[in-house]
Formats: sequence, C-alpha cells, structure tokens
Amino acid sequence: MLLASLLLAATLVTQTRPVPSARQLAWHKLETCAFVHFGPNTFSGNEWGTGKENPNSFNPTELDCRQWARSFKAGGFKGVILTAKHHDGFCLWPSKLSTHTVANSPCKHDILKDLSQACKAEGLKFGVYLSPWDRNHPAYGTDAYNDTFVGMLEEVLTNYGPIFEVWFDGANGEGPNGKRQVYDWDRYISTVRRLQPNAVIFSDAGPDVRWVGNEDGIAPKTCWATIQRDRYHAGTPLYKELGEGDPNGANWVPAECDVSIRPGWFWRSAENDKVKTPVQLEELFYKSVGHGAAMLLNVPPDSRGLIHENDLASMVAFHKTIKETFKSNLAPRNGGLVVKFKQPVKFDRIELAEDITQGQRVSKFAVIAKLEDKEMEIASETTIGRRRILRFKPTLATEIEVRIIGSLGAARLRPIKIFASPDCR
Repeated sequence: MLLASLLLAATLVTQTRPVPSARQLAWHKLETCAFVHFGPNTFSGNEWGTGKENPNSFNPTELDCRQWARSFKAGGFKGVILTAKHHDGFCLWPSKLSTHTVANSPCKHDILKDLSQACKAEGLKFGVYLSPWDRNHPAYGTDAYNDTFVGMLEEVLTNYGPIFEVWFDGANGEGPNGKRQVYDWDRYISTVRRLQPNAVIFSDAGPDVRWVGNEDGIAPKTCWATIQRDRYHAGTPLYKELGEGDPNGANWVPAECDVSIRPGWFWRSAENDKVKTPVQLEELFYKSVGHGAAMLLNVPPDSRGLIHENDLASMVAFHKTIKETFKSNLAPRNGGLVVKFKQPVKFDRIELAEDITQGQRVSKFAVIAKLEDKEMEIASETTIGRRRILRFKPTLATEIEVRIIGSLGAARLRPIKIFASPDCR
C-alpha cells in the first residue's frame, strides 16, 4: 500500500511539471544568437542616446547587412536580434509614427528590411528589440504614447517576415516632456501574439523567455527553466532571483544570457582592441548554453555599417573550437544512465540533457568514471535542463555512470554524449 502511494505521488509530480510551448521549444534549439546594437550611438560614442540626436549623424556609408548575416553565420549563430528602436527613440525603419527615423537621415535604408532579407538569404532567424522608453517622441508620458508604441509594433511585426523573438527591456525614464510612461504591457504582449504568434517574447518577466539577471552572459550552475511568472514585471527589482529560477515555479520561462563582445553595447573605435577573445567566448558558451540557458552575444556594427574585422575573427575562431569539440560523440548509442566502452576512452566533456517536453526535473546528480576496478566521481552538480555540459581534466575510463541523486519526479534523460576537446586529443 505504501509503495503504491509513493508511485502515485511520483506520477502526480511528473504530470504537473511545467513544459515548454511549441514556440519555446523552437527557441531552445537555436542556443546561440547574435544581438545587434546600431544607431546614432554608433556615431556619438554614447551608450544611451538623449533623443536629441540630429538624424544627419546616422550615416553608415558602407552599410552591408548581408555582411553582418554572413559574419554571424560564420560565427555559428542561428539568429539575429536587431535594436530596431533603442531608448533614444531613433527608428531603424521609416516609421510613419515618428520623425526620428532613418528616413530623415543620409542613410535612407530601411535597415529592418535589409537585415531581414539578409537573414533569410543566409538561413538565420530574425528578431527585433524595441525599447518602450522613447526620449524623443513628444507623446511619451501620455496615454497616446501607448497607441504610438503599439502602432510601431504593428509596423515592425507585419512588414518584415517571420520574427522569432521580440525583445523588451524594462527601462523607463523621462521623455522630452520630463514625464515617465505607464507601459501597457498586456496590450504590447497581445499585439505580438496577434501578429507573430510563433515569436517568443523576452523581458524580465517573460512571458516566454526571461533575463538571466546580469549582462555578463553567465547563467548560474543551478538554472531552472521555471519561475513564478506573476512575481516579476519588466524592470523588476527582484532580478537577482532570475538567474537560478524556481524549481517550484508554475511557468516555463527559460533564461537568456545577453553579453557584448566589447566593453560597450555600441561600437567605438577605442574598443577595437578590446574585443573578447575566442577563449573568452568559449567560456561564455559553457556558462550559458552549457548551463541550460541560451547565449545572446552582442556584436555591434561599426560606423562604416560593417561588422569589424576583429569581432569577426574572434567569432570565427570561437565557432571553430566549439565545432571541433562537439563533432564526434564518443558514446555508444545504447541509452540509459551507464555508458560502457570496449576499450578505455579519453575524454574531457560530457553532455547531459533532459527530455524537456516532459519538463525539467533533475535537482542533483553525480557522474562516476570507472577504469578497471577503480571508480572516481568526476562531477557533482544540481540541474541539467535543456543541455548541461560538464568540463574536467582529461580522463580515461571504460565506463561512465550518471547517478540521479535528487529529482522532482522520475528523471527522463536523453542519451549521454561524451566528447574530447582538441586539447584532450
């Protein structure tokens, strides 16, 4: 009777775990995407524009969005998110709802159109960032501005093909009239759902993808894809909680790790020699994707309108190392939590993954390597989720066992994968 009760309890826990939606599952598969901060700040050197910029300052004379897309593809990225409107209010498309746009600049290009077409040509997903804060628009701080912002969303979400992610941040400062805006988030979200139902929506609170709580590109080692969504709002002061998530959260809202390849988000010539190295990018990959989250790397075009040579070289070298490391799975395809080899195998990477269509469950596990009659614990961690990559010194083993120590219901792992990095071979 007791055993039957325990089995029933485990079944109930299993059945009630939150699971990702179809749009979230598609997003999870991308893993690494590029972020593009581009606008008047590229020419002024500012991080946050004032809204008083002269549109004539925006003049990328060698603009080539196809070069961007080729660069991101060469870096191994699967999608691109463009800052269509940052806090300064400057629109990178010829919006009919603002005078602060590319239409009034020497550039004249509809950059959303150029980049969306370039992404399609290179097989990349296309996404957009729209800041609701607008330091230029005269209606900001009034009820009318919510109509304006929804209208801008409608322009962006209907004229540029499929959008895979709409990125909102919670910045909320004063506009040109000294007022702050009360954002109508429910209306913004319903507009995205109506026009781009397959797009995930990012903000501190989701509803589909959450901020990881820092701009260092790092997810904690413990990283649940679930949170209690109604606890947060865009701009929440509780952002430090967002990293680890909540194992008891009722909502599937996985973490995305945003970080810039440079010290700033917008390009500056003084930072051309401060681009993150391939080794630094690799470390960020393991601490974002390797912790079950996603990597969103900002690579800002320069004042020519091109991805700078230094940024490109670092991305390409990073991608080469990742591709080389994970090209050959050394594990036999036998499934289960134990992998056995006929001969000793040398490795330094193990990849674990839960079947997240059934939810995320594992809360603690260990990995044991065995050689002849000796066994050694080579890892002891907490969560697994969508993808957990473990790194350790080169190890020789004839058997590897994953021991589930804690789990919210029956653990459902995909087959174990084992790899040797270039340094291990």
